[in-house]
Amino acid sequence: MQRRLQDYFIISLKGIAMGAADAVPGVSGGTIAFISGIYEELISTISNVNISLFRTLFTKGIKAFWQQANGNFLTALLLGIIVSFVSFMRLAKYLLEHHPILIWSFFFGLIVASIYFIGKQITKWSFATIVSLIVGAVIAFYTTTLPALANNDDSWFLFISGAVAICAMILPGISGSFILIILGAYKTLSNALHDFDIKKIVIFATGAIIGLLSFSHVLKWLFKHYHNITLALLTGFIFGSLNKVWPWKRTVSVMSDQTGDILPFNEISNLGTLNVFQKQTNDFDSYKTVLEESVYALNYSEINEYIYPQTTPAVVLMIIGFLTIFILEKLGSKKQ
Repeated sequence: MQRRLQDYFIISLKGIAMGAADAVPGVSGGTIAFISGIYEELISTISNVNISLFRTLFTKGIKAFWQQANGNFLTALLLGIIVSFVSFMRLAKYLLEHHPILIWSFFFGLIVASIYFIGKQITKWSFATIVSLIVGAVIAFYTTTLPALANNDDSWFLFISGAVAICAMILPGISGSFILIILGAYKTLSNALHDFDIKKIVIFATGAIIGLLSFSHVLKWLFKHYHNITLALLTGFIFGSLNKVWPWKRTVSVMSDQTGDILPFNEISNLGTLNVFQKQTNDFDSYKTVLEESVYALNYSEINEYIYPQTTPAVVLMIIGFLTIFILEKLGSKKQ
């Protein structure tokens, strides 16, 4: 595939958008990849990492290996993802701590628009595609309502968690970090990274690599043989994930950062939402949200001592997020 320097610059911009999304817990970079028109190429490129690829390296040289690996595409995309993720992570953390309603509103509008743009890629609607859409939506919505499991640091469980979480990261919809919380592996992994526990990091990374390579083959096969049904299923995933990014939430349970224990939030505070409690106490590290419910803006205000629910700026940012998709979709429609 012949590409100009300008094309790779655009791919890097898409990587930047993916990295920004991955920096926000609850938003999948796979959603952005899908929106911007590089999802199928990304899945195909990942699935091409196999024994044949390395055989090419030793028999035909680096140039043939690089072409078969789609190296220019991967380099441009990863550069954008890494630069964006590293630079946006602190900003995302600040926004999520101090302006959660506003940032979730932006992503809500973005995802609503993406449902239309992705859904319109389905060339033929049938009973099977409609069922796939509904099944995908139900699975994603149900996932957002699951309580977290107890913290588990067994090696085999960490390996499986890596495989499952990486699959979630490349699927549009729910993010990998959210899946780790549900599985009860988030605290174990964060501690391992903080303490440089090489054994646990390697076990998790091995599971993630095996899961990524295996699942990419499955997705590639599904796109090849059941393109419309697969698109409908993934569109359903995105639709169902809207519950996760709804701006106004009531916190049901939280995880203690110190012990990893799951606690009902009403045992900690009379307020209804963890973030409001965190801002009042100026403590954003002691607890992490495990389970929450979407509520109306007025309900959010009532359960949090009638604070301002930021309804007007939230709606404005939803519209901005919605319009942002038109830009990404335009980039995605450019001939690569």
